[in-house]
Amino acid sequence: MTEPEPVTMTDEECDALLARRASGVLSLTTAADEPPHSIPVSFGYDSMTSTFYFRLADADSQKGELAGRPASLVTYDREEKYQSVVASGTLEPTDEESGTEALAGFERVTIPYVDIHGEPPADVEFEFYRLVADRLTGRKETTTEL
Repeated sequence: MTEPEPVTMTDEECDALLARRASGVLSLTTAADEPPHSIPVSFGYDSMTSTFYFRLADADSQKGELAGRPASLVTYDREEKYQSVVASGTLEPTDEESGTEALAGFERVTIPYVDIHGEPPADVEFEFYRLVADRLTGRKETTTEL
C-alpha cells in the first residue's frame, strides 16, 4: 500500500509548474484582526527574475492601496500528483515610473484574460503590478510504500 507524502520541489520543478500555470490566488495583507484579502488572478511568470506580473481590475475597491503591500500568490496543479508553489514578496506597480526593468519583464510574459468581472475584459479598467518573489517554495506529492 502507498501513502502520499509531500516533498519540497527544486527551483527547476517550481519554474516548470509556473510555466504551465497562469492562474492562482493572490492574498494581500490586511489589519491584524482581519483575514487576508484573497482574490483569484491570472498572472505571467518571468523565470529569469522570479517575478510575477498581474493585470488587476481597478473595480475591486476592497483591495485598497496595492503599491508596497506585502502579498503572496498560490498556484497548484493536480494532473497526476499534487504540486503547488507559494511566492511571497511586495507588490510594485509596473508603469512608466517603475523603470525599464519592470517594463522589460512585463514584455517577456503573457497574462491571460479571465472573465470573472461580469463584463468583457475590454470594458474593465486594469492596473498592472508585479510581485518580485522574496521567497518561492514548492511542494509536490510523492508516494511511499507502507
